Amino acid sequence: MIKESEVFKIGVFNKPHGVKGELSFTFTDDIFDRVDCDYLICLLDGIMVPFFIEEYRFRSDTTALVKLDRIDTAEQARKFTNVEVYFPLKYVEEDDSDDIPTWGYFVGFHVTDINHGDLGEIVAVDDSTMNVLFTIETPDGEEILLPAHEELMVKLEKKKRSLTVEVPEGLL
Repeated sequence: MIKESEVFKIGVFNKPHGVKGELSFTFTDDIFDRVDCDYLICLLDGIMVPFFIEEYRFRSDTTALVKLDRIDTAEQARKFTNVEVYFPLKYVEEDDSDDIPTWGYFVGFHVTDINHGDLGEIVAVDDSTMNVLFTIETPDGEEILLPAHEELMVKLEKKKRSLTVEVPEGLL
């Protein structure tokens, strides 16, 4: 059985595309393309279920069309509408380069500030302007906007999906 602690969320399946079982997939991390892993994990009825990828093709920087093995009709694919997609953490260590493909990669990372302690989890990234912002949900349910800037980052632990920052006084 796959545990939630063994995976991290990389996106969500949207709706079927065409009649042969392809799914539109919106992702925050394209690790499935950068690391040698043949499957994705879907959260179905509260259970983490692996599905082998038959093929995929990118439509944009954040969307792809994915064909899962044994999902061959639009009706079968429809069952995956709005299903969250996860990736196994055990493959993250293979991607130990310092390259960060997009700011969206950080969605799901836990953020700690060296002066203020636990800030919470990055739940979204606003890159609609030149000043990219992380939306962080605090442990008490509030939201913080934090500039996504390399100068604020002190330590990045990809495997733990953890980011340590040093936020200047008065910014929080």
